[in-house]
Amino acid sequence: MSGSLSAVKLPSFRSSAEGTPERIGTRRSTAEARSGSLSKVFWLPRGELGHSDWLATGRRLGAIGRCSQWWIGDWVRYGTGRWGEKYAEAARVTGYDPASLRNMAWVASRFDTSLRNDKLSWSHHALLAPLGPEAQREWLQRASEERLSVADLRTELRAARKDGGKKPRTPGAATKGSAGLQVCPRCGHSLRAS
Repeated sequence: MSGSLSAVKLPSFRSSAEGTPERIGTRRSTAEARSGSLSKVFWLPRGELGHSDWLATGRRLGAIGRCSQWWIGDWVRYGTGRWGEKYAEAARVTGYDPASLRNMAWVASRFDTSLRNDKLSWSHHALLAPLGPEAQREWLQRASEERLSVADLRTELRAARKDGGKKPRTPGAATKGSAGLQVCPRCGHSLRAS
């Protein structure tokens, strides 16, 4: 390991009422104090961890990984809304290329925070971003209930498009026709949305 890498304290998170992680204040629990330190390329425990501390640390690391694209997307949107386009500057400070930042900001802009599903990945949401809010809600619910992988969701979206853009099937419900055509401004892919 390089001596030039500085380690940072592992952030502590807890779930809010919506199930999204939120930062805990400055007080640290015993488990948090022992959980470890992070750098860009490693995690190291501070001493021996018990099984429950190890699991708690894994939950925090998982939350960081699953949420970072949302956080960065919302952060970029705030900056561009407040000071105009700042993608080059944002790229310098985050290490992401401007195209990735634009994508994160665009996907974040397509989902109200109340619609974002923390049981599904960023990639699930990115696939559904071109749709309208009601179609997004239905597809997110179905993907969550049926535990669809990203590949399965992509297949189901293609099948729905070939079937004339019918609404997603919900278990035990018949499909209905939809109105309106949504076109992704990034790739030009079109999907029918209700």
